[in-house]
Amino acid sequence: MLTIDGSRYSGSGTIVRQAVALAALTGRPIHLVNARAKRDKPGLRPQHIRVVEAIAELVHGRTEGLTQGSQEFTFSPGPLKTGRHYSWDIGSAGSTTMLALGILPVLAFAGSRVTVELRGGLFQDFAPSAFHLQQVLLPLLQRMGLQSEVDIERPGYVPRGDGILRLAVNPLTAPFKAITADELSPVTRIWGIALSSHLEKRRVNERMAETARDVLAREGHRIEIELRNDTRSLQRGAALALFADRGRTVRLGADRAGALRRSAESIGKYGARQLLDELRSGATIDRFAADQLIPFAAMAAGKSRCLIPMVTDHVRTSAWLAQEFLGAQVHIDGQQLAIQGVGFWPNRSRP
Repeated sequence: MLTIDGSRYSGSGTIVRQAVALAALTGRPIHLVNARAKRDKPGLRPQHIRVVEAIAELVHGRTEGLTQGSQEFTFSPGPLKTGRHYSWDIGSAGSTTMLALGILPVLAFAGSRVTVELRGGLFQDFAPSAFHLQQVLLPLLQRMGLQSEVDIERPGYVPRGDGILRLAVNPLTAPFKAITADELSPVTRIWGIALSSHLEKRRVNERMAETARDVLAREGHRIEIELRNDTRSLQRGAALALFADRGRTVRLGADRAGALRRSAESIGKYGARQLLDELRSGATIDRFAADQLIPFAAMAAGKSRCLIPMVTDHVRTSAWLAQEFLGAQVHIDGQQLAIQGVGFWPNRSRP
């Protein structure tokens, strides 16, 4: 049994999510200690418990110590034999996108197409938005050979959650392909989505869009922002997602969720400034997708290369776990990120 120290690098739920997914694929049992040690409230939260339970269900695994607040647990994977459809409810406003990121590596190697319904939060701080998953990460994975799509059935916000995200994954028929994105192309399009639920009279999505447009215009950029007024959510809320395309293959993303006493104007300003930071950095992959890509690139056949805006603790976390479980070589030199993949293909018949 491999012991994983959850206090290393980011000390966050990323370690829980990626370690369990990689353990499931490699068939290696783990004992994870110091879970989320660097967070304000250490230990497992409902969204972390649900991702471990979901992965365990996909590979007929066993868990011990999986309780809210626990800082250690064990996970012992069984054979990867998935069904056709699953439904998991976090039971809080915890991130459904983080749950999706946890199960995606496993579903990539399923025996057939799998559809999943995830319930919880879709837009909140400290987690990638459903728009980022839909518009940035999944297109990257498509270039690597994974055909998948995600639909927002119902937006969900803090504090209630109750959002619905639907994910469909067609499994790989060969190992992931390596990806190369180490040359910077001119910006070809800047665009975004301004979403608000039950806030049409207050023009929240319009105000977010207007502010973001003004900030970007001062830097010489034009942006097209789609306005969405939602009535399906069970509570009021808002979210802004902005994207910049460089050529046909590079897409950078930035987003900001609404929150109590957070004005529409501050959301628009924050999102626009974050996107400008990504553009100025000269990166070919944004700060959120950088660490999310590493596990998939580590499993790919060949070397993946890209330019990241910065080296975050999440990037270091993903690099460490890719080396620990897969033996993949991850090299970071300034903004240059190179991952030598291992051409991973699981043994579905393992005991």
